[in-house]
Amino acid sequence: MKDKAGPIAVSLAAAVVAGILLFFWLHDEPEETQLRRPESAAAGQETTVVHLYFADASGERLSAEERVLLAPADAAAFARMIVEALIEGPQGGLLRTIPEGTRLRALYLMEDGPAVVDLSADIVDQHPGGAGSELLTIFSLVNSLILNVEDVKTVRLLVGGEEVETLAGHIDIQKPFKADMLLIR
Repeated sequence: MKDKAGPIAVSLAAAVVAGILLFFWLHDEPEETQLRRPESAAAGQETTVVHLYFADASGERLSAEERVLLAPADAAAFARMIVEALIEGPQGGLLRTIPEGTRLRALYLMEDGPAVVDLSADIVDQHPGGAGSELLTIFSLVNSLILNVEDVKTVRLLVGGEEVETLAGHIDIQKPFKADMLLIR
């Protein structure tokens, strides 16, 4: 009987160790999720997954980057968080659509659905130019807001608190925009 007790004890110990390792492996969050989680989310604040639209590697289409953001009850505050995240730029292999240095001056949600986004003049002054790049900048903002914030139906862009004709000389931005799914890859 003593001869069987040794192998059984070793097998039992190996099973316990394997079970502990499996438990931690199944319950441990991936490192990527840990890095993206806002600090206050750990304090029990609700989070939500959003899709932010940045330029793909070719610079010709928009592609979604999934992010976890705090979920404020106020739609305008949520929309501001989305625009601020776009301004910060992508975290993965996608390309920035809003020039560095651009600041969100104000964001308003009107009762009938349009969001008015007022950006600093850097969005014009630092824009790389070109019709394609201008379209990606506009619809990065428009699609990210409309497809993530239920209360936003259209988006109007202002620069420095003023209406401007274009961001880079090609696309008329004096009217509100609806989402454009054809630009999304």
